[in-house]
Amino acid sequence: MSISKKTLIIGGVAGGASTAAKLRRLDENAEIIMLERGEYISYANCGLPYFIGDVITEREALLLQTPEAMKGKFNIDVRTLNEAVKINPDSKTVTIKNHADGTTYEESYDNLVIATGSSPVKPPIPGIDGEGIHTLWTVPDTDKIKAITSKGDVHTAAVIGGGFIGLEMAENLHAAGIKVSLIEAQNQVMAPFDSDMAQLLHKNISDNGVELLLGDGVKAFSRANDKTIINLTSGKLLEVDLVILAIGVRPNSALAKEAGIELNAKGGIKVNERLETSIKDIYAVGDVIEVGHFVTKEPTMIPLAGPANKQGRICANIIAGLDDKYEGTLGTSVAKVFDLTAASVGINEKALIAAGKVADVDYHKAIIVQKSHAGYYPGAMPLMLKALFDKNGKIFGAQIVGVKGADKRIDTIATVMRLGGTVHDLTRLELAYAPPYSSAKDPVNMLGFVAENVLNGHASFITPNEMFELDESTYTLIDVREQMEVDMFQMPNALHMPFGTVRNRLEELDRSKLIVVTCAIGVRAYNVARILQAHGFENVKVLTGGTTFFTSITGIGPKPTDTPCFSK
Repeated sequence: MSISKKTLIIGGVAGGASTAAKLRRLDENAEIIMLERGEYISYANCGLPYFIGDVITEREALLLQTPEAMKGKFNIDVRTLNEAVKINPDSKTVTIKNHADGTTYEESYDNLVIATGSSPVKPPIPGIDGEGIHTLWTVPDTDKIKAITSKGDVHTAAVIGGGFIGLEMAENLHAAGIKVSLIEAQNQVMAPFDSDMAQLLHKNISDNGVELLLGDGVKAFSRANDKTIINLTSGKLLEVDLVILAIGVRPNSALAKEAGIELNAKGGIKVNERLETSIKDIYAVGDVIEVGHFVTKEPTMIPLAGPANKQGRICANIIAGLDDKYEGTLGTSVAKVFDLTAASVGINEKALIAAGKVADVDYHKAIIVQKSHAGYYPGAMPLMLKALFDKNGKIFGAQIVGVKGADKRIDTIATVMRLGGTVHDLTRLELAYAPPYSSAKDPVNMLGFVAENVLNGHASFITPNEMFELDESTYTLIDVREQMEVDMFQMPNALHMPFGTVRNRLEELDRSKLIVVTCAIGVRAYNVARILQAHGFENVKVLTGGTTFFTSITGIGPKPTDTPCFSK
């Protein structure tokens, strides 16, 4: 195969560098030029917070490729400090400013790839450009913040935004011995998660000593006595030494817009499945583009490194004449949040509701607690798993929170989804088992079993929050754990009825009321619910996640050392 054309790539990091490397592997003779307005063409953006927290100790480890390495290994003409300032589609040239010497010149292309990425959002908040307020997105950003925190003068910090970068920065600043406040305007952190799952993160963040301020935005910043004063919309004032803005990102699409390339309402470059823009011979990849969501098939913006790398590879194939296409993004993601791992794929329940979907009609959900590996093997910790699916078992999305094992389970579910599988396929998966790693029935299998039970009408669930919203006179909560478990922690307002005694005590229950059944994680409760249904009880629900989930999100109950919990 021979490309024998000149490809100009604007931007490096994930999408641009992947495109360049793949193009070279496809054609040794192609002319490939990569422009980067900064000094670094490919670096581990996701690793930047961990360098600040000294988890990653070598700065060079963040630099995945250097211009010299790209030239030597791939014979790519990498021009750092060269900024594309204008795209000229009619002449098929790009106007470039060389920041090293201040000159401006034109470069022609046969194919142009826009991989300009995204930049941190900075809303028009009074004082937001003041001293002591920083964003973390690039290597220079990291160097600046690292230099400040290394002096030992920073004792307090506020992180604005509870997304991936915000949580990672809160954790790493806290690890550096800094007192941290995390401020999020929404009522939860981690937007890809539903509130029932996010509550596990909230408690763990607070338990680790970080002040968590939810549902509160920033009204204004000011400066006094070498500190930043944060005026919140609630009226609360915070005085800190350092502020990190992690409010979100927006696509760097000004170049494309000026060139007449079609954008969406959020500024994302519109591309087809071949990653072609609205102008011939101009492609785009990475954070700057609008993609199709693999589940909904609707256009969306998902700025993640994994999709960007894959888009770069596909774009190179297409430029080279191969038959390839980008089929959409699942948004699979994972994050370390202090002691916990939080992982998600697909869409969440909030998105389904926003789209007008009705629970138990248009979609169903299964929420379970399982051990990360065999319970009899030391170190097993609970995993909370949530799946959303339709009446045919099609999986809309999943979320998992736990100390360990969440990552490999979300990857398994993401794979099933990508291959068009359903919750029924989750039950059929034959997954590796040994006591230190899993159980004979892996948590993913169990999630499938429970989802099938929901679809078959064999199980119905209620979350602690949903139960709290009910009038206590309308339901009976029965706790089917053993006496020694209840002695450690008694569920409020619960009737104790050990599993083995239920059949002999049915007359104690009011059939006109909702019966909510709980145990430690939900397995025994499900069995009791089936017994009650077999004996004619028509309104029976299992308390999601049992006492393990209840104590983790409410703080009511024994200390973490007394019972399995969602923290170390």
